[in-house]
Amino acid sequence: MEPEQLNQLIKNRRSIFPEVYIEKTIDRSILVQILENANWAPNHKHTAPWRFKVFRGKALERLGDYLAQWYKDNTPEEAFSDMKLKKTKEKPLRSDCVIAICMQRDPKESLPEWEEIAAVACAVENMWLSCTAYGIGCYWSSPRSIIEAEEFLDLKDGERCLGLFYMGYYKLPDIESKREPIEGKVEWIDK
Repeated sequence: MEPEQLNQLIKNRRSIFPEVYIEKTIDRSILVQILENANWAPNHKHTAPWRFKVFRGKALERLGDYLAQWYKDNTPEEAFSDMKLKKTKEKPLRSDCVIAICMQRDPKESLPEWEEIAAVACAVENMWLSCTAYGIGCYWSSPRSIIEAEEFLDLKDGERCLGLFYMGYYKLPDIESKREPIEGKVEWIDK
């Protein structure tokens, strides 16, 4: 890969939401490759803390049902919205795939927890860049409902969920993104 190809891939990475996903299946071999790319993220002491639970097919209905029920059970009456309930339930169904992003804490706690969270975030960025290369829309969502889903996700001791990674092919014109120049965010220390 030429450096300019990498630069463009990084600059073209976007959050693409399920509302614009189309009905097109992501081939399982592509999903496996995306997860394999996640597995190559940097991680201190080789703890490889990332864990993924992949929801597809009927499992997306179960995920939507869980999220909707959590919203019903945990939203005060004055804040409750039937429209939000409907959107919460349908969001997974608009996706071809939703991946629960989990972290397995090193049982020895041989490094600070933030380093393992950072390693999981690096793994997710590898997934995001891979999705961009394959023309797959995706985004990372971290609602309280999934952060508190230990039982639903059948998490093991030391494991916790850091969010959901929604994925799907999409039809959307190129979206230009802007960033403030890097010069205002860097201090050069040469002496």
